[in-house]
Amino acid sequence: MPKKEFEYHLRIPSRTDNLELIREFVSKVAAMVGFNEDDVGKIELACDEACSNVIKHAYENRNGNRRLDVLIRCDLKKFTLIVTDHGKGFDPTKIKMPDMKEYLAELKVGGLGIYLMKTLMDEVDYSIKPGMRNQVKMVKYLINKKNSSAVFVGGNRE
Repeated sequence: MPKKEFEYHLRIPSRTDNLELIREFVSKVAAMVGFNEDDVGKIELACDEACSNVIKHAYENRNGNRRLDVLIRCDLKKFTLIVTDHGKGFDPTKIKMPDMKEYLAELKVGGLGIYLMKTLMDEVDYSIKPGMRNQVKMVKYLINKKNSSAVFVGGNRE
């Protein structure tokens, strides 16, 4: 009987020059399970924002001194992406979603990472234990109202 779920794990130094490798890893797996090009791009961007936030905020731009873990779990219903760090935490309830009209009118730069993750993915949850372990878990459903074209086709089927 074929396996109905699988996971891939990437452990990598927290360096900005590794963001390209992380994006490639995530986009390859997302495409393999059947997401269309648009949804692969959304997943890739959400992951890039999460990893960039870790490097910039949790690890305070100490490139390469700490590790970053990217775990992908996929089953017949959903694609789950978990980014884990061991740096400085934050209180996600204190992060306010931007007023986009105001943001654009003021020509602001940056500060949209969490907004983008929540907009691009179906679910975004946090588990924060400062100095120990912080995780952002993002889910994209394989078939739903937002994404009716994805079909599970990949994974380690045996």
